[in-house]
Amino acid sequence: MTMPDIQPTALVLTALPLEYAAVRAHVEEREERIHRDGTRVEVGRLTSTSWHVALAELGMGADRAGVLTTQLIDWLRPEAVLFVGVAGSLKDDVEIGDIVVGTQVYEIHGGKQAPEGFLVRPKALPGSHALEQAARSAVRDMPDVRAHFVPIATGDVVLTDAESEIARFLRQNYNDAGAIEMEGSGVLQAAHLNGQVNALVIRGISDRADAKKHRDDASGSQQRAAEQAAAVTIAVLHKHRPREGSSDSEEGPQERGPSGATYGGDHVDFRCGTFHGSVTGKSDGRR
Repeated sequence: MTMPDIQPTALVLTALPLEYAAVRAHVEEREERIHRDGTRVEVGRLTSTSWHVALAELGMGADRAGVLTTQLIDWLRPEAVLFVGVAGSLKDDVEIGDIVVGTQVYEIHGGKQAPEGFLVRPKALPGSHALEQAARSAVRDMPDVRAHFVPIATGDVVLTDAESEIARFLRQNYNDAGAIEMEGSGVLQAAHLNGQVNALVIRGISDRADAKKHRDDASGSQQRAAEQAAAVTIAVLHKHRPREGSSDSEEGPQERGPSGATYGGDHVDFRCGTFHGSVTGKSDGRR
């Protein structure tokens, strides 16, 4: 597949295979590309838009998601990053099948253990205003979608007990969070540290983060939630337009887009799906 010179890219990230498959169903003319360190993406067209979508399945956990998001941003130079998938509800009015769009994402494990107890040191990362506005506009035309624009909690925990210590901790310290998941803070942190990249977390609710989680999952709730989140993500990209001048003619000689382009001096041959050169920037390194 030969790519045009003008190719604004939206990077859509998932953790689980079913989340990846739900988004993949909307992307046409897909081509697999391989980073020199082995990370794989599929890049294809989103019809009726000027976007190309780069789709990646990262696996679970915020640390892993953060490292790989940094790598992919450095490589692909996307204009927008969306993390898409399923999550557990933290609110009575956020029901299974609903969508939660993260106005901000909390990293819940930061704090200090002191003699008087655990002192929370909240860290919150905002979602992109432009993408959030696109999401608000998109869901108005989606009568089958019930969306909530609220904070999302990210933690390295699978919550299956609404009366557990961690559940009480969330209610006490992150009371406005509508959902809990495992990767969003890592993705938003990577996007914020890599410059002017719009980023947003979109989650479909698959369970209520309680003892019924496994029963809910067995009923197909994860699949339905993933499909709803994917549909909203695609609607957001239909609403959100690439920046003006996002083409080869407007960029410097070391920031040209594919095919066969250079990013900071590295050569990317997208036609054969390989990367040649080094990745600049940071690359260290459930449900």
